[in-house]
Formats: sequence, structure tokens, C-alpha cells
Amino acid sequence: MNDYKREPMSRRGRQQGGPPLVLLGSLVLGFFVVGMITTAALGGFIPSPLGPASAVTDYYRQHAAAAQTSAVFLFAASVPLLIYAATASARLRQLGITAPGATIALVGGTLASAMLSLSALLGWALSRPEVTADAALIHGLSTLSFLTGGVGHVVPLGLLLAGIAVPALIVRLLPRPVAWAGLIIAVIAELSTLSLIWPVMVILLPIARLPALIWLVVAGGLLPTQRRRANAS
Repeated sequence: MNDYKREPMSRRGRQQGGPPLVLLGSLVLGFFVVGMITTAALGGFIPSPLGPASAVTDYYRQHAAAAQTSAVFLFAASVPLLIYAATASARLRQLGITAPGATIALVGGTLASAMLSLSALLGWALSRPEVTADAALIHGLSTLSFLTGGVGHVVPLGLLLAGIAVPALIVRLLPRPVAWAGLIIAVIAELSTLSLIWPVMVILLPIARLPALIWLVVAGGLLPTQRRRANAS
């Protein structure tokens, strides 16, 4: 706990706030939700590769536009997510957080963004007719897209939340209920790793992902930009 200390003012240069975190978080959430709704409207929800292989094959062969739309929105969401992680990490350091929390947030957010963009690119490939002509290729790529966009994305997303929530809880940068909520969501996200062992645990992925994206918006709006504001809270 002693590592969570603030640096003296003499060691801190002129602060550069960067893009508003609440805007970046809203973009991530917006792209994700709009993409999900649009995809469902075009062809229904993409079936899980853990289910019947025939359902997955039929979906990608019959709903190429839906698969491509989903991929585009997911890829779009990965960009502000990466910027959010970099900005939040810098913000924590400007607020004097010298413990690993800021670095964990940066690494977690970077990995979450990379996994999401990879999942989107794999999903986009599944909209191509030359790919959907091969049933085995469809199942292989859909499984990789599911893994990278599922547990591969949600677990590091939990690290992003934990990297912000833990120091925010200790140093009181955020209201305690908000910080605790972020920590609880982060734990659920990490527990989704169990889906690699017990497929039934995939239920933890949506339970963690959407609340995590909402939490990023809320935390982005509440995280102070200056130490005086943090002390006042």
C-alpha cells in the first residue's frame, strides 16, 4: 500500500490531460453496442463455434453482410480502447501513482485492444466467399475469432479495470462504490479464463464485458485530472 504515493510537485512537469476519458469510453461502448444491434438486425447474433458446426457454417454463408458489419464495428471499438488505456495510464502517473497499477492498466488495455482487433479481422475474413466455401476453414477461423474476442479480450480488459480501480480505491481517486464495482468486474473478467476448461463458464464473458465497458465510461468521467481535485474528493 505504501507504493501508492503521490510524487512531489517538483518532480511533476506540466500536466497534459490528453483526450477526455469519458469520450473515449463512450466511443468504445457505442461502437460495441451499435455493432451488436446492427449485426443482429442484418442476420441475427453470430452463433458460438462451441455449438453445432452446421449452424456456424450456415450463418457465415448466408449472412456475409452481418459478419462484415460486426467486424468493422469491433475493429473501430479497438482503436479508442487503446487510446483510453494509454490516456488512463498517463493520468494515473500524473496523479502520482508510482505503483504498478498504471502499467497494468496500459498493458491490459493494449492487449484487450489487440485481441479485439484480431478477432475483428478474423471475422471480416469470414465474410469473404472464398473463405466460406470451405466448412473446415469457417469453423477454424470462427473459433479463433471467438477466442480472441472472448476470453482473449475480456481477461486483459479486466486488467485494465483493475489497474485503474485498485489505486483509485487506495488513494481515493474515485468514489469507493465505483472503485469497488470496477474491482469486482475485473475479478469476474479474470474468472472467465475458466471457460477454456469448462465451456459452460463462457457465460462470464458477457457478464464481464458490457459492465466493464460501462464502467470505463463512468470512471473516465470521474477520474480527476489534477491532484488538487483528487485531494478534495
